[in-house]
Amino acid sequence: MNFSQLAESIAESPTLKLNEAARRLKEQGEDVIHLGAGEPKNKAPQASITSATAKLATGDIKYTPTGGTASLKKAIIAYTEKNYGRTVSPGNIIVSAGAKQSLYNMLYALLNPQDEVIVLAPYWVSYPEMVRMVRGVPVIVSPEDATYQIKIAQIEKAAGPRTRAVIINSPNNPSGVMYGEEFIAGIVEFCERRGIYCIMDDIYHKLIFDGKPAVSAYKYTSKDIESTTIISINGVSKTYGMTGFRIGWAVTSKKLTSLMANIQGQITTTASVICQAGAEGALDGPQDEVEALRTMMETNRNAMLRDLSAMKNVPVTKPDGTFYCLPDFRAYNSDSLALSDFLLQKALVVTVPGKEFGMEGHLRLSFCGSARDVGEGIARIRWALDPTAPKEIVINHRKLINDWI
Repeated sequence: MNFSQLAESIAESPTLKLNEAARRLKEQGEDVIHLGAGEPKNKAPQASITSATAKLATGDIKYTPTGGTASLKKAIIAYTEKNYGRTVSPGNIIVSAGAKQSLYNMLYALLNPQDEVIVLAPYWVSYPEMVRMVRGVPVIVSPEDATYQIKIAQIEKAAGPRTRAVIINSPNNPSGVMYGEEFIAGIVEFCERRGIYCIMDDIYHKLIFDGKPAVSAYKYTSKDIESTTIISINGVSKTYGMTGFRIGWAVTSKKLTSLMANIQGQITTTASVICQAGAEGALDGPQDEVEALRTMMETNRNAMLRDLSAMKNVPVTKPDGTFYCLPDFRAYNSDSLALSDFLLQKALVVTVPGKEFGMEGHLRLSFCGSARDVGEGIARIRWALDPTAPKEIVINHRKLINDWI
C-alpha cells in the first residue's frame, strides 16, 4: 500500500519514543529517572478544577464557537492587557486545543508551498516539522557560540524573497535561554520593515528566573494589533502546569484569526468546552500557584547546575527560564541519539537528544520533576560517563559497577 510521501517524511517525536522505552523499563520494575519530561509534576490550580467541574456539573457539554467561548476570550483579553500592555478584542483571539495547534493553524494560514520560515536553533522539535507539514521550508539559523544568542545580521542573511515568518521562543525550549531586549527590538524592526511575521511563542514567559522580566515584542512596535506583524502564541500548559487540558491561543489580526478559525473548524471544530472552562478558571483565579511553580523550577535549576558542575568536561549555559537546560556532552559522545540510548540502558535515565533541537552532541535535561529526580538523575549520568566519578552506584537496591570506562 502507498502512503503520503509528506506524512512519511515527518520525523517521529524523539521524546515520545524515549517515553515509550522508559515505560517498558518501568513495567519491568526498573527505577527509571525521567529527565526528559516537558511537564511539571504540580497539580492543576484549584480554581481551574473548580471551574471545569462546575461546567461539567451543568451537563450542558456542547460545541462552543470555533474561536473559543466568550468568557475565556474575556479572560485572555485581561491577560493580554496585563502582560503585554495591549488592548485587544475577542476577534483578535482564537482558542485552540493547545498552543501547538494554534501555531500549526497559523502556519497553515500563512504559508504557500515552498514559502520559508526562519527557525532559530536550538529550536523546539516541532517547529521544522510543522513548517514541512504545510509544505513550507524551515530555514535554520544557528548560534555562533554557547550563549545561544542569535544576531540580527544572521537573520537578515537568512531571509530571502520567500521568507514569510520568523519563530521566536523565549525563554527557549530546549536551552532555557532568553533572548535579550536588543535582539527582540531588532527582530521586530526587521520583520515590520520587511513585512515578515514575527511569531512569538511565549508559552514559558511566566517561568523566568533571577528576577529578570519577560521581554514583550509589543514593546517595540507603535503599530496596533491589526497592522503589526507580531503574533503571540500562549496557553495554560506550562505556566499553570495544565498540559492535559490542551488549551492554547493566538493573538493576532482579525483577518488572520478568521482564517485560522476556518482551518480549525474543518479539523477539530473547537477545543473542549470543559477544558476551556478550566483554562478560564486558571486565568481568572489566584496567581500564587504560578509563582510557587516558578520558584520550584528555579530551585531545581540551581540544583541541576550545581550537580552538573561536578562533571568533567560538560559545559552548560545557565537557563534564564523554562524547566530545561542543554549541556554539551561532546567530550563523551558527539552522537546524542546514541548517548541518550546509552544513558537509558546503563543508568536508567531518560534524556532527550540535542540533535532533535538542532544541537547535536548536546542533551536536553529537564528539571521539572522532583528534587530527588534531579539529584539522582545527574548522579547516575556522572557515574555512567565521568571517569573521575565513583565506579559503583546503587540503583533499585542493586549495586552496579561501571566497567566500560
